[in-house]
Amino acid sequence: MLRARGIDDVFHPHPLTEEAARARAGYRGKDLYFLLCRENHALGYGMLRGWDEGYDTPSLGIVIHPDVQGQGLGRLLMEFLHVAARRRGARKIRLRVHSKNHRAISLYQSLGYELNPDDTAPYLVGLLDLTVE
Repeated sequence: MLRARGIDDVFHPHPLTEEAARARAGYRGKDLYFLLCRENHALGYGMLRGWDEGYDTPSLGIVIHPDVQGQGLGRLLMEFLHVAARRRGARKIRLRVHSKNHRAISLYQSLGYELNPDDTAPYLVGLLDLTVE
């Protein structure tokens, strides 16, 4: 569904396919993958990755279904992922966002992320210090 809506143009941490979804659903490891659902409908998807590769600072990624964007679900999922990262001992979180994704950039800045140009334009890299309340 997300691929059909063009979301994979700006959100592509892995293929957005049934096969990849099954792999994440059966995943066992240190990284965290979450699905935000209502009545068997996926509304959002969030992840914290990098612990399996040995990084102390996980990379965060989220996507909210286009039909429910603008309802606060992105903020809810982000705040949940921040708590999950803190509980796992992370002191910082990293993310990458397409520079044309203005809605996400606004959300990330409002949550305290410091965004800077990435070496792989047209992206920005955000960093959030989880030790600051």
